[in-house]
Amino acid sequence: MPSPLHRCLLASLLVLCTLHAVPTAASEEELGLPLEELRAFAEVLDRIRSAYVDPVDDRTLLESAIRGMLSQLDPHSSYLDEEAFRNLQESTRGEFGGIGLEVDRENGWVRVVAPMDDTPAQRAGLEPGDLIVRIDDRPVREMSLDDAVNAMRGEVGTEVRLDVRREGAAELIEMSLIRARIEVPSISSRVIEPGFGYVRIAQFQSRTGDDLLIALAELEEQSPSGLHGLILDLRNNPGGVLQASVAVADAFLETGRIVYTRGRLASAQVSYSASGQDRLPDVPLVVLINEGSASAAEIVAGALQDHRRALVLGTPSFGKGSVQTILPLSDERGIKLTTALYYTPEGRSIQAHGIVPDIHVDPGASERRNSARVRRESDLPRHLRGNETPPDEVSAPVTDDRQVMEALNILRGMHLLSRRDSGQE
Repeated sequence: MPSPLHRCLLASLLVLCTLHAVPTAASEEELGLPLEELRAFAEVLDRIRSAYVDPVDDRTLLESAIRGMLSQLDPHSSYLDEEAFRNLQESTRGEFGGIGLEVDRENGWVRVVAPMDDTPAQRAGLEPGDLIVRIDDRPVREMSLDDAVNAMRGEVGTEVRLDVRREGAAELIEMSLIRARIEVPSISSRVIEPGFGYVRIAQFQSRTGDDLLIALAELEEQSPSGLHGLILDLRNNPGGVLQASVAVADAFLETGRIVYTRGRLASAQVSYSASGQDRLPDVPLVVLINEGSASAAEIVAGALQDHRRALVLGTPSFGKGSVQTILPLSDERGIKLTTALYYTPEGRSIQAHGIVPDIHVDPGASERRNSARVRRESDLPRHLRGNETPPDEVSAPVTDDRQVMEALNILRGMHLLSRRDSGQE
Protein backbone atom coordinates (compact mmCIF):
# COMPACT_ATOMS: atom_id res chain seq x y z
CA MET A 1 0.00 0.00 0.00
CA PRO A 2 1.53 3.36 -0.95
CA SER A 3 2.80 5.50 1.92
CA PRO A 4 1.43 9.04 2.46
CA LEU A 5 4.74 10.44 1.21
CA HIS A 6 4.59 8.18 -1.86
CA ARG A 7 1.05 9.38 -2.60
CA CYS A 8 2.24 12.96 -2.17
CA LEU A 9 5.02 12.39 -4.71
CA LEU A 10 2.56 10.86 -7.14
CA ALA A 11 0.24 13.83 -6.64
CA SER A 12 3.11 16.22 -7.35
CA LEU A 13 3.92 14.35 -10.56
CA LEU A 14 0.25 14.48 -11.53
CA VAL A 15 0.19 18.24 -11.03
CA LEU A 16 3.27 18.58 -13.24
CA CYS A 17 1.66 16.40 -15.89
CA THR A 18 -1.47 18.57 -15.75
CA LEU A 19 0.64 21.70 -16.11
CA HIS A 20 2.29 20.06 -19.11
CA ALA A 21 -1.02 20.38 -20.97
CA VAL A 22 -0.96 24.16 -20.56
CA PRO A 23 1.17 26.13 -23.05
CA THR A 24 4.62 26.43 -21.54
CA ALA A 25 5.15 30.16 -22.10
CA ALA A 26 1.78 31.09 -20.61
CA SER A 27 2.27 28.80 -17.65
CA GLU A 28 5.69 30.13 -16.79
CA GLU A 29 4.46 33.71 -17.10
CA GLU A 30 1.32 33.14 -15.04
CA LEU A 31 2.80 30.85 -12.40
CA GLY A 32 6.32 32.24 -12.24
CA LEU A 33 7.69 28.68 -12.34
CA PRO A 34 10.30 27.15 -14.68
CA LEU A 35 8.12 24.24 -15.80
CA GLU A 36 10.76 22.47 -17.88
CA GLU A 37 13.10 22.34 -14.88
CA LEU A 38 10.28 21.10 -12.64
CA ARG A 39 9.52 18.33 -15.12
CA ALA A 40 13.23 17.45 -15.22
CA PHE A 41 13.34 17.32 -11.41
CA ALA A 42 10.32 15.02 -11.30
CA GLU A 43 11.83 12.77 -13.96
CA VAL A 44 15.21 12.57 -12.18
CA LEU A 45 13.45 11.75 -8.92
CA ASP A 46 11.49 8.98 -10.62
CA ARG A 47 14.60 7.60 -12.39
CA ILE A 48 16.57 7.43 -9.13
CA ARG A 49 13.72 5.72 -7.32
CA SER A 50 13.31 3.10 -10.04
CA ALA A 51 16.83 2.55 -11.41
CA TYR A 52 19.44 3.38 -8.74
CA VAL A 53 21.50 0.32 -7.76
CA ASP A 54 20.28 0.43 -4.13
CA PRO A 55 16.80 1.40 -2.94
CA VAL A 56 16.60 4.96 -1.63
CA ASP A 57 13.59 6.06 0.38
CA ASP A 58 11.65 9.10 -0.78
CA ARG A 59 12.33 11.13 2.36
CA THR A 60 16.10 10.80 1.87
CA LEU A 61 15.82 11.87 -1.76
CA LEU A 62 13.76 14.94 -0.94
CA GLU A 63 16.01 15.98 1.95
CA SER A 64 19.03 15.58 -0.35
CA ALA A 65 17.32 17.81 -2.92
CA ILE A 66 16.74 20.47 -0.26
CA ARG A 67 20.37 20.24 0.88
CA GLY A 68 21.52 20.61 -2.72
CA MET A 69 19.40 23.70 -3.34
CA LEU A 70 20.73 25.47 -0.27
CA SER A 71 24.36 24.41 -0.74
CA GLN A 72 24.50 26.15 -4.12
CA LEU A 73 23.38 29.55 -2.79
CA ASP A 74 26.28 30.70 -0.59
CA PRO A 75 28.62 29.14 1.99
CA HIS A 76 26.35 29.94 4.94
CA SER A 77 22.91 28.72 3.82
CA SER A 78 22.16 25.13 4.78
CA TYR A 79 19.52 22.54 5.65
CA LEU A 80 19.19 21.80 9.37
CA ASP A 81 18.15 18.25 10.15
CA GLU A 82 17.22 17.29 13.69
CA GLU A 83 20.81 16.94 14.90
CA ALA A 84 22.05 20.12 13.19
CA PHE A 85 19.08 22.07 14.55
CA ARG A 86 19.88 20.89 18.08
CA ASN A 87 23.60 21.66 17.66
CA LEU A 88 22.78 25.20 16.52
CA GLN A 89 20.75 25.80 19.66
CA GLU A 90 23.57 24.42 21.80
CA SER A 91 26.22 26.63 20.20
CA THR A 92 24.23 29.83 20.81
CA ARG A 93 23.98 28.85 24.48
CA GLY A 94 27.74 28.24 24.50
CA GLU A 95 27.65 24.61 25.64
CA PHE A 96 28.14 21.43 23.62
CA GLY A 97 30.23 18.27 23.53
CA GLY A 98 33.08 18.43 21.03
CA ILE A 99 36.60 19.70 20.42
CA GLY A 100 36.01 23.47 20.06
CA LEU A 101 36.54 24.54 16.45
CA GLU A 102 35.04 27.18 14.18
CA VAL A 103 35.23 25.81 10.62
CA ASP A 104 34.11 26.51 7.07
CA ARG A 105 34.32 24.79 3.67
CA GLU A 106 37.21 25.12 1.22
CA ASN A 107 37.50 23.14 -2.02
CA GLY A 108 35.79 20.14 -0.48
CA TRP A 109 37.87 20.18 2.69
CA VAL A 110 37.00 21.54 6.12
CA ARG A 111 39.11 24.59 6.97
CA VAL A 112 39.82 25.77 10.49
CA VAL A 113 38.77 29.41 10.93
CA ALA A 114 39.80 29.48 14.58
CA PRO A 115 40.14 27.12 17.55
CA MET A 116 38.11 28.26 20.55
CA ASP A 117 39.97 29.29 23.67
CA ASP A 118 40.92 26.58 26.20
CA THR A 119 39.42 23.67 24.25
CA PRO A 120 40.83 20.30 23.06
CA ALA A 121 41.35 21.80 19.58
CA GLN A 122 43.46 24.66 20.88
CA ARG A 123 45.45 22.43 23.24
CA ALA A 124 46.13 19.97 20.40
CA GLY A 125 47.68 22.78 18.35
CA LEU A 126 45.10 23.20 15.57
CA GLU A 127 45.66 26.50 13.81
CA PRO A 128 43.69 28.90 11.59
CA GLY A 129 44.08 27.76 7.98
CA ASP A 130 44.57 24.07 8.77
CA LEU A 131 42.61 21.77 6.43
CA ILE A 132 40.88 18.76 7.98
CA VAL A 133 40.90 16.02 5.33
CA ARG A 134 39.75 13.01 7.38
CA ILE A 135 37.66 12.55 10.50
CA ASP A 136 37.91 9.10 12.09
CA ASP A 137 39.37 7.77 8.81
CA ARG A 138 36.39 9.05 6.82
CA PRO A 139 37.30 11.54 4.04
CA VAL A 140 35.57 14.87 4.60
CA ARG A 141 34.92 15.18 0.86
CA GLU A 142 32.17 12.62 1.44
CA MET A 143 30.53 14.88 4.03
CA SER A 144 28.59 18.11 4.05
CA LEU A 145 29.96 20.80 6.36
CA ASP A 146 27.18 20.08 8.86
CA ASP A 147 27.99 16.36 8.75
CA ALA A 148 31.67 17.11 9.43
CA VAL A 149 30.77 19.34 12.39
CA ASN A 150 28.48 16.65 13.76
CA ALA A 151 31.23 14.03 13.34
CA MET A 152 33.59 16.11 15.47
CA ARG A 153 30.96 16.58 18.16
CA GLY A 154 29.87 13.75 20.40
CA GLU A 155 29.78 12.36 23.89
CA VAL A 156 32.20 13.91 26.36
CA GLY A 157 35.25 11.69 26.95
CA THR A 158 35.16 9.94 23.58
CA GLU A 159 37.98 10.14 21.04
CA VAL A 160 37.95 11.68 17.58
CA ARG A 161 40.87 11.32 15.13
CA LEU A 162 41.73 14.01 12.62
CA ASP A 163 44.10 14.05 9.65
CA VAL A 164 45.18 17.64 9.06
CA ARG A 165 46.97 19.30 6.15
CA ARG A 166 48.99 22.35 7.18
CA GLU A 167 50.64 24.95 5.00
CA GLY A 168 54.35 24.16 4.74
CA ALA A 169 54.07 20.64 6.19
CA ALA A 170 55.22 17.84 3.92
CA GLU A 171 52.89 15.23 5.38
CA LEU A 172 49.47 15.04 6.97
CA ILE A 173 49.40 15.66 10.72
CA GLU A 174 47.54 12.98 12.66
CA MET A 175 45.78 14.12 15.82
CA SER A 176 43.75 12.28 18.45
CA LEU A 177 41.53 14.51 20.56
CA ILE A 178 39.25 13.69 23.49
CA ARG A 179 35.90 15.42 23.28
CA ALA A 180 35.07 17.68 26.20
CA ARG A 181 32.13 19.70 27.40
CA ILE A 182 32.71 22.89 25.47
CA GLU A 183 31.57 25.72 27.67
CA VAL A 184 33.10 28.57 25.77
CA PRO A 185 33.76 31.46 28.17
CA SER A 186 32.14 34.47 26.63
CA ILE A 187 34.49 36.96 28.26
CA SER A 188 37.95 36.87 29.81
CA SER A 189 39.60 39.96 31.27
CA ARG A 190 42.56 41.13 33.31
CA VAL A 191 44.62 44.16 34.18
CA ILE A 192 47.79 43.89 32.10
CA GLU A 193 49.52 46.72 33.94
CA PRO A 194 48.23 49.28 36.44
CA GLY A 195 45.53 51.37 34.82
CA PHE A 196 45.31 49.38 31.59
CA GLY A 197 42.73 46.65 31.05
CA TYR A 198 42.40 43.82 28.57
CA VAL A 199 39.13 42.13 27.57
CA ARG A 200 38.91 39.21 25.18
CA ILE A 201 35.62 38.10 23.62
CA ALA A 202 36.05 34.58 22.25
CA GLN A 203 32.56 34.27 20.77
CA PHE A 204 29.31 36.23 20.89
CA GLN A 205 26.76 34.28 22.91
CA SER A 206 23.42 35.25 24.37
CA ARG A 207 25.05 36.28 27.67
CA THR A 208 28.03 38.20 26.23
CA GLY A 209 26.61 41.70 26.74
CA ASP A 210 25.92 41.09 30.44
CA ASP A 211 29.29 39.38 30.91
CA LEU A 212 31.07 42.38 29.41
CA LEU A 213 29.47 44.80 31.88
CA ILE A 214 30.59 42.54 34.75
CA ALA A 215 34.14 42.37 33.36
CA LEU A 216 34.36 46.16 32.98
CA ALA A 217 33.16 46.67 36.55
CA GLU A 218 35.80 44.22 37.82
CA LEU A 219 38.55 45.99 35.87
CA GLU A 220 37.51 49.31 37.41
CA GLU A 221 37.60 47.75 40.89
CA GLN A 222 41.12 46.44 40.19
CA SER A 223 42.28 49.91 39.08
CA PRO A 224 42.07 52.23 42.13
CA SER A 225 43.51 55.17 40.19
CA GLY A 226 41.09 54.57 37.33
CA LEU A 227 41.34 52.91 33.93
CA HIS A 228 43.62 54.80 31.54
CA GLY A 229 42.99 52.56 28.53
CA LEU A 230 41.32 49.34 27.42
CA ILE A 231 42.17 46.69 24.81
CA LEU A 232 39.20 44.81 23.33
CA ASP A 233 40.52 41.64 21.69
CA LEU A 234 38.27 40.24 18.94
CA ARG A 235 40.95 38.22 17.13
CA ASN A 236 39.87 34.75 16.00
CA ASN A 237 36.34 35.54 17.16
CA PRO A 238 34.03 33.76 14.68
CA GLY A 239 30.96 35.83 15.59
CA GLY A 240 27.71 34.50 16.99
CA VAL A 241 24.55 36.17 18.24
CA LEU A 242 23.77 39.52 16.56
CA GLN A 243 22.07 41.02 19.63
CA ALA A 244 25.19 40.26 21.67
CA SER A 245 27.38 42.24 19.28
CA VAL A 246 24.94 45.16 19.49
CA ALA A 247 25.09 45.02 23.30
CA VAL A 248 28.91 45.06 23.26
CA ALA A 249 29.12 48.04 20.90
CA ASP A 250 26.40 49.79 22.92
CA ALA A 251 28.56 49.49 26.06
CA PHE A 252 31.07 51.90 24.46
CA LEU A 253 28.78 54.29 22.58
CA GLU A 254 26.57 57.18 23.68
CA THR A 255 24.50 57.76 20.55
CA GLY A 256 24.18 56.78 16.92
CA ARG A 257 23.59 53.73 14.80
CA ILE A 258 25.49 50.54 15.56
CA VAL A 259 24.62 48.39 12.54
CA TYR A 260 21.83 47.99 10.01
CA THR A 261 20.78 45.27 7.62
CA ARG A 262 19.27 45.27 4.14
CA GLY A 263 17.54 42.39 2.37
CA ARG A 264 14.53 41.61 0.19
CA LEU A 265 12.08 40.95 3.03
CA ALA A 266 10.59 43.77 5.06
CA SER A 267 11.73 41.95 8.20
CA ALA A 268 15.32 42.14 6.93
CA GLN A 269 15.33 45.96 7.06
CA VAL A 270 16.58 46.42 10.63
CA SER A 271 18.62 49.11 12.33
CA TYR A 272 20.18 49.05 15.82
CA SER A 273 21.23 52.18 17.70
CA ALA A 274 23.09 52.99 20.91
CA SER A 275 21.06 53.50 24.07
CA GLY A 276 23.25 56.26 25.50
CA GLN A 277 25.08 54.29 28.17
CA ASP A 278 28.81 54.37 27.36
CA ARG A 279 30.28 52.56 30.36
CA LEU A 280 33.76 54.09 29.95
CA PRO A 281 33.20 57.42 28.18
CA ASP A 282 36.64 58.86 28.95
CA VAL A 283 38.70 55.68 28.53
CA PRO A 284 40.63 55.27 25.23
CA LEU A 285 39.90 52.00 23.44
CA VAL A 286 41.89 49.85 21.01
CA VAL A 287 40.15 46.95 19.23
CA LEU A 288 42.25 44.03 17.94
CA ILE A 289 41.12 42.12 14.83
CA ASN A 290 42.61 39.62 12.38
CA GLU A 291 41.50 37.34 9.55
CA GLY A 292 39.72 35.13 12.10
CA SER A 293 37.46 37.99 13.23
CA ALA A 294 34.10 37.45 11.56
CA SER A 295 30.44 38.44 11.56
CA ALA A 296 29.44 39.81 14.99
CA ALA A 297 33.09 40.65 15.74
CA GLU A 298 33.20 42.74 12.57
CA ILE A 299 29.98 44.51 13.53
CA VAL A 300 31.54 45.68 16.80
CA ALA A 301 34.84 46.71 15.21
CA GLY A 302 33.08 48.54 12.37
CA ALA A 303 30.71 50.42 14.67
CA LEU A 304 33.43 51.58 17.06
CA GLN A 305 35.64 52.52 14.12
CA ASP A 306 32.94 54.54 12.32
CA HIS A 307 32.07 56.46 15.51
CA ARG A 308 35.76 57.17 16.16
CA ARG A 309 35.30 55.57 19.56
CA ALA A 310 38.19 53.15 19.11
CA LEU A 311 41.33 52.60 17.09
CA VAL A 312 41.21 49.27 15.26
CA LEU A 313 44.57 47.50 15.13
CA GLY A 314 45.74 44.26 13.53
CA THR A 315 45.08 42.75 10.10
CA PRO A 316 41.95 42.84 7.88
CA SER A 317 39.03 40.82 9.18
CA PHE A 318 37.33 37.82 7.58
CA GLY A 319 34.56 39.67 5.74
CA LYS A 320 31.48 37.66 6.75
CA GLY A 321 28.80 40.36 6.58
CA SER A 322 25.68 38.34 5.81
CA VAL A 323 22.66 37.63 7.99
CA GLN A 324 21.38 34.08 8.37
CA THR A 325 17.77 33.55 9.41
CA ILE A 326 16.57 30.24 10.85
CA LEU A 327 13.31 29.29 9.12
CA PRO A 328 11.67 26.29 10.83
CA LEU A 329 10.15 23.58 8.64
CA SER A 330 8.89 21.69 11.70
CA ASP A 331 9.63 21.52 15.42
CA GLU A 332 12.86 19.61 14.70
CA ARG A 333 14.04 20.75 11.26
CA GLY A 334 14.61 23.98 9.44
CA ILE A 335 16.77 25.88 7.00
CA LYS A 336 19.45 28.45 7.63
CA LEU A 337 19.02 31.01 4.86
CA THR A 338 21.03 34.14 4.09
CA THR A 339 18.43 36.92 4.05
CA ALA A 340 20.34 40.21 4.37
CA LEU A 341 23.71 41.96 4.53
CA TYR A 342 25.21 43.97 7.37
CA TYR A 343 26.32 47.58 7.01
CA THR A 344 28.39 49.68 9.38
CA PRO A 345 26.98 53.01 10.65
CA GLU A 346 28.61 54.86 7.74
CA GLY A 347 27.12 52.45 5.20
CA ARG A 348 30.13 50.23 4.55
CA SER A 349 29.33 46.69 3.48
CA ILE A 350 31.18 44.14 5.60
CA GLN A 351 30.43 41.28 3.18
CA ALA A 352 33.58 40.07 1.40
CA HIS A 353 35.33 43.38 2.25
CA GLY A 354 35.75 42.99 5.99
CA ILE A 355 37.04 45.65 8.35
CA VAL A 356 40.37 47.25 7.50
CA PRO A 357 42.28 48.24 10.65
CA ASP A 358 43.28 51.85 11.27
CA ILE A 359 46.75 50.60 12.18
CA HIS A 360 48.06 47.52 10.39
CA VAL A 361 50.19 45.38 12.69
CA ASP A 362 51.17 41.87 11.65
CA PRO A 363 51.42 39.19 14.32
CA GLY A 364 54.82 38.61 15.88
CA ALA A 365 57.14 35.80 14.88
CA SER A 366 55.66 33.44 17.46
CA GLU A 367 52.13 33.91 16.11
CA ARG A 368 52.91 34.39 12.42
CA ARG A 369 52.65 30.69 11.70
CA ASN A 370 48.96 30.83 12.64
CA SER A 371 48.29 33.48 10.01
CA ALA A 372 50.57 32.21 7.25
CA ARG A 373 47.62 31.05 5.18
CA VAL A 374 45.14 33.90 5.28
CA ARG A 375 41.66 32.94 4.05
CA ARG A 376 38.72 35.28 4.14
CA GLU A 377 35.04 35.31 3.15
CA SER A 378 35.93 36.51 -0.36
CA ASP A 379 37.92 33.29 -0.91
CA LEU A 380 34.94 31.00 -0.24
CA PRO A 381 33.09 29.41 -3.19
CA ARG A 382 29.80 31.16 -4.06
CA HIS A 383 30.44 33.94 -1.53
CA LEU A 384 28.13 36.94 -1.77
CA ARG A 385 30.04 39.91 -3.10
CA GLY A 386 28.45 42.62 -0.98
CA ASN A 387 27.82 46.12 -2.28
CA GLU A 388 30.75 48.21 -3.44
CA THR A 389 28.44 51.25 -3.12
CA PRO A 390 26.05 50.66 -0.20
CA PRO A 391 22.60 52.33 -0.03
CA ASP A 392 22.65 56.01 0.91
CA GLU A 393 20.66 55.23 4.06
CA VAL A 394 22.68 54.03 6.04
CA SER A 395 45.33 33.47 24.87
CA ALA A 396 49.14 33.89 24.89
CA PRO A 397 50.94 35.86 27.61
CA VAL A 398 50.62 39.53 26.89
CA THR A 399 54.36 40.13 26.76
CA ASP A 400 54.67 37.56 23.94
CA ASP A 401 51.91 39.12 21.85
CA ARG A 402 53.16 41.77 19.47
CA GLN A 403 49.72 43.15 18.58
CA VAL A 404 48.69 43.47 22.24
CA MET A 405 51.96 45.22 23.04
CA GLU A 406 51.49 47.66 20.16
CA ALA A 407 47.97 48.41 21.40
CA LEU A 408 49.28 48.93 24.93
CA ASN A 409 51.97 51.31 23.69
CA ILE A 410 49.33 53.37 21.87
CA LEU A 411 47.18 53.56 25.00
CA ARG A 412 50.19 54.57 27.10
CA GLY A 413 50.93 57.39 24.66
CA MET A 414 47.32 58.57 24.64
CA HIS A 415 47.30 58.62 28.44
CA LEU A 416 50.53 60.65 28.58
CA LEU A 417 49.13 63.18 26.09
CA SER A 418 45.94 63.42 28.11
CA ARG A 419 47.92 64.13 31.29
CA ARG A 420 49.94 66.84 29.55
CA ASP A 421 46.81 68.47 28.14
CA SER A 422 45.29 68.56 31.61
CA GLY A 423 48.46 70.01 33.14
CA GLN A 424 49.26 66.92 35.22
CA GLU A 425 52.81 65.77 35.72
